[in-house]
Amino acid sequence: ATGDRVDEPADKSRATDEGEVGGVHDRTSLWATSPVGLYGYMTDADAQLRELAAAHGVATEYWDWRNEHVQVRTETLVAVLRALEVDASTPESCRAALAGLRTARWRRMLPSCHVLREDELCTVDVHVTAGESVDVWLTLEDGGYHSNLRQLDNHTPPMEVDGRWVGEATFEIPQLPPGYHRVHASSAGEQHETSLIVTPAWLGLPARLGDRKVWGLATQLYSVRSRGSWGVGDLTDLADLAVWAATQHDAAFVLVNPLHAAEPVAPMQPSPYLPTSRRFANPLYLRIERVPECASLDIATRWSVGAMRSDVTMGALIDRDNAWAAKRAALQIIYQQERSSGRELAYHAFCRREGAALDDFATWCALTEVHGPDWHDWPEPYQHPRSSAVADFVTANAAAVDFHRWLQWLLDDQLADAQSLARRSGMALGMMHDLAVGVSPTGADSWAWQDEFARGVTVGAPPDPYAQTGQDWQQPPLRPDRLAELAYAPFRELIASVLRHSGGLRVDHIIGLFRLWWIPSGAGPKEGTYVRYDHDALVGILALEAARSGAVIVGEDLGTVEPWVRDYLRARGLLGTSVLWFEFDYDGGGGPLAPQRWREYCLASVTTHDLPPTAGYLAGDHVRLRNDLGLLTRSLDEELEADRVEQTAWLDWLRSRGLLGEDADPDETARALHRALTFAPARLRCLALTDAVGDRRTQNQPGATEGYPNWQVPLTGPSGEPLLLEDVFTSERAAALAEIMRGGNANR
Repeated sequence: ATGDRVDEPADKSRATDEGEVGGVHDRTSLWATSPVGLYGYMTDADAQLRELAAAHGVATEYWDWRNEHVQVRTETLVAVLRALEVDASTPESCRAALAGLRTARWRRMLPSCHVLREDELCTVDVHVTAGESVDVWLTLEDGGYHSNLRQLDNHTPPMEVDGRWVGEATFEIPQLPPGYHRVHASSAGEQHETSLIVTPAWLGLPARLGDRKVWGLATQLYSVRSRGSWGVGDLTDLADLAVWAATQHDAAFVLVNPLHAAEPVAPMQPSPYLPTSRRFANPLYLRIERVPECASLDIATRWSVGAMRSDVTMGALIDRDNAWAAKRAALQIIYQQERSSGRELAYHAFCRREGAALDDFATWCALTEVHGPDWHDWPEPYQHPRSSAVADFVTANAAAVDFHRWLQWLLDDQLADAQSLARRSGMALGMMHDLAVGVSPTGADSWAWQDEFARGVTVGAPPDPYAQTGQDWQQPPLRPDRLAELAYAPFRELIASVLRHSGGLRVDHIIGLFRLWWIPSGAGPKEGTYVRYDHDALVGILALEAARSGAVIVGEDLGTVEPWVRDYLRARGLLGTSVLWFEFDYDGGGGPLAPQRWREYCLASVTTHDLPPTAGYLAGDHVRLRNDLGLLTRSLDEELEADRVEQTAWLDWLRSRGLLGEDADPDETARALHRALTFAPARLRCLALTDAVGDRRTQNQPGATEGYPNWQVPLTGPSGEPLLLEDVFTSERAAALAEIMRGGNANR
């Protein structure tokens, strides 16, 4: 039928961060032990395995970061297919799975979900008993109704399925507005329906930006502590930072690290990119004194809460566990305080809006406080959210569950206040939130949606120049087939929630909407392969929710990106990411790519949170750190020389344009690098707060699970001494860099 999608061609990208497959082959396997068969040629069984893998979006080959072609090992393909509940362990099971695929679509009256762009012509195939009539109609999100859809010619012969002859009819879908609609079909007393998701053809930038180029700050909120903080930067600090940037330096946004929920018990995972839930936020970021009921406490209780804050120390590293212990104790006291009638109504309205997802999250939090943070270790009756034991637990522990619902309500309020204050202070966008790639395998989302996550695999990244041994992020991937069956409900709810109080969203590793690197359990990061997702559906839903929120979407598209992907994102009106240190003209000799030639639709910056701030990068700190952590495959001297060559190329480019003098100090160099950003056509430009204050330490070293305090480094100045938010407001260094960024707002 004309409505069927055509997959993208096989991956032939020769980009620069995919590593070769290694490891020991299992010579007891029923399969040949090499990628192309035991005797060096492709057998029929090998071909069938690869056909089955391709049918499920599992890559059988790719190009590594050294531009070498790699065929994926048989063991990897079998393990990844097993995670999709496809048995490919023997040639016989593989043949049976292929046969099942050929009849799968004929077993359903309607497809599980249909996603299209508003400018697409679309059809839907309906399968009914051959010779029977069928009625097809539409119900629209706004209550509208379309009946008598036009049937198109379809000469596909009937197919026998389980002893029944099934025919196929094709109907034309009229042009519809973007939204979540339904297709209905009825035949011989049987009725089915499915989701029809119409997405914007183009997102672009919010109209309120006009044709301006704008700038903003990027910060890791936990690291930005003020005199009012409880040991960790919070949402009040975020709002204050936005007011300073907007009113003093005409900034349009503040890009903040993911604020996703972490464990409610110690130890709290420090990485904001390995949350327990992406759907809900971390109450660690609450400002206690801004909870309205706090003002109603009697003097003695208020004094007691103040003493809890005094007990939190501002150490050399961020101590989340200490801060959360104090905040939780204070919040438990405030929770007992009576709410006004209006506040009570607002709370119940919030709970109704968030529905079952909030109930599941709050239940997981309460169970975690009793049984520990890994739900796999809980007593078996509690390991599934729909069990009768879980229902009994909720009844018996209603207050404990409600406490965690209440925390999310407070976060919703304070997030709304921060965004409102940023916009009222003059920011065109306000807060730009960050969406992590995935979630913890032991957390709330993996418990609530466990049937939708693949088992026996984790998500990571193949080797690249910056993590040459590869990365295993220890995150379970969502199954692309289950997402489609659920009409992408988990993804839809997630995006709508994150965009509720923001003017933009940065999607970390946006390539994950196209493909993810799945690593079988027990294998190393090199021994994985890519699994493809329906990027038309995921990107389309992302654009639909952003259009409804009036938000901009920025995709972090660094590293290995098939060339057509960036073109696709640009064609859908999503911005990419350009980091100065990574911008080289590989087609024109390998020198720096002049900022004037960068993309217009991108967020441009000098550095990123996975690199040291500019001062540390210029000193080669990132190379020495990776060497100390055993993340290099070349010698330290070789890596330092390669890094020196790249840096020198950029510094020479700055000097040749009169932006940098000889013998410039690190501050002068940082200013010159950011001045170069202002020549780029990029619609959004970003200044890292760490660069603004002369910080040197990196927040995160990719690939390092121990040996470095990732995501625990507070904001510090050039001397290494911690800085408070109030120090930023009076920093001449920060003001100078902010003014350079503001100076680039005019089109050049």
